[in-house]
Amino acid sequence: MIAGAAFFLPIASPVLAKTSHQQDAKEAPAIDPDAMDALNKMGVYLRTLKAFQVIADVSTDNVLEDGQTIQFSSKVDMVAARPNRMRIQVTADDGQRLFFFDGKNFTIFGQTVNYYATVPAPATIAELADALQNKYDIELPLVDLFQWGTNDTNIQKIKAAVDIGPSSVEGVTCEQYAFRQEGVDWQIWIELGDFPLPRKLVIRTLTDDAKPQHREVLTWNLAPSFSDNAFTFDPPPDAHRIAIETVNAQATNKSQ
Repeated sequence: MIAGAAFFLPIASPVLAKTSHQQDAKEAPAIDPDAMDALNKMGVYLRTLKAFQVIADVSTDNVLEDGQTIQFSSKVDMVAARPNRMRIQVTADDGQRLFFFDGKNFTIFGQTVNYYATVPAPATIAELADALQNKYDIELPLVDLFQWGTNDTNIQKIKAAVDIGPSSVEGVTCEQYAFRQEGVDWQIWIELGDFPLPRKLVIRTLTDDAKPQHREVLTWNLAPSFSDNAFTFDPPPDAHRIAIETVNAQATNKSQ
């Protein structure tokens, strides 16, 4: 999960003028309580959602060994029903992948190569995300949506926070916020009104000289239609089952 990181503008700018008077950015507080409150409110609201669909248009920079930055794009389509059902489809230039969680098992299926792997899963989506990361070094797409506001340690990592002001994402009125943590700057656009949903996220890595960027634009459906079969993987007759290598096994193989 990308924990809070805040972006502190170095110069005076109209976007900082949320109040009626102009203020030099150097005088602005390092952590704006309004920005922190917005994060907390968003996290609380996300945890109230019992079922939802979210489609994300994603772009990610990849820095080559010679320093050139290449951008890759993908689309993520997620349907989730808390606490223990989820289906994710990722469509990218290199093919399509599907993730299934039916409450008992987790399956990842590479449609292009026709391989799949299934492992026993813990009781909830949040626990599954942690188990996949820790045991198999697999990060679920859009995993932040299940982790916002669940860990105070991440909030404590924020070094600066700024409320940039009103903005619009795909025609939805939002408030834009910027954060900084060690090695990362990131921005988030949160929908205004009764549905404080994250609508856009931009993350910039500062530990690489190229400062690669990751960007997500999110479209939400809070009343999705689905059946229980949507979360169950039924392998095609010609699909090949393989095993997922654990983190310990990966470390052992590298040392040999």
